[in-house]
Amino acid sequence: MRSRLRITGTLAAIAVLTGGCGTADDWSTPHPAPTAVGVLAPGFVTTSPTPEATITPSPGSWDGVRPPKGYRVVLLTAGDDQPTRTLVAAVTDWAGQEGVSLKTVNAPDSGRFTESIDEALRLGPDLIISTGKDLLDALALVTASHLGRQFLVLGAELAEPTANVTAANWPGASFRGEGLGTATGYDPASFTPARAAAAVRAGVASVLSGLTGIVIRLP
Repeated sequence: MRSRLRITGTLAAIAVLTGGCGTADDWSTPHPAPTAVGVLAPGFVTTSPTPEATITPSPGSWDGVRPPKGYRVVLLTAGDDQPTRTLVAAVTDWAGQEGVSLKTVNAPDSGRFTESIDEALRLGPDLIISTGKDLLDALALVTASHLGRQFLVLGAELAEPTANVTAANWPGASFRGEGLGTATGYDPASFTPARAAAAVRAGVASVLSGLTGIVIRLP
């Protein structure tokens, strides 16, 4: 009985949201590697960024890039604070607008964050989007062992990201974990719906365009 309850609880932690029209994507069929629809405007980057570089793209320079229909994304989230709720809302709104197939893994137990990340990995998404600064240390431990899987961190960044970890943030949202604090100070009030929406779109556009392992700093 205890085993059955544990399985039921795990399933309840995964919410499946599918954007767009048509039948839900159950992720059980073969899935081609995603390609960007459209291209970045010249103002996104001036030169090819080096690993771990920070870029400051021109506002809207990512607007011409969209994910392909059925793009498979796992939203990995921890925390119920206002900044995290704002980011989660931005991701779910974007998924609905773009026809993205979205599954959500909630990570409520800080002692099992790595297990929650492993759960997201087992779903086999095209991209894992992380919201909630408390996840950073666990992500730093796990992501380097899964270089074939792309991660996008919103409203924060890893101290030493590998090539598969991209971050999108702004002044007041550059928490780095590992006891390093932030470069500009953490400001929950800076997590506005407009900034969160821009971070999702700029970050996904960068990943789809092959610019990964960098920090995208928005105004």
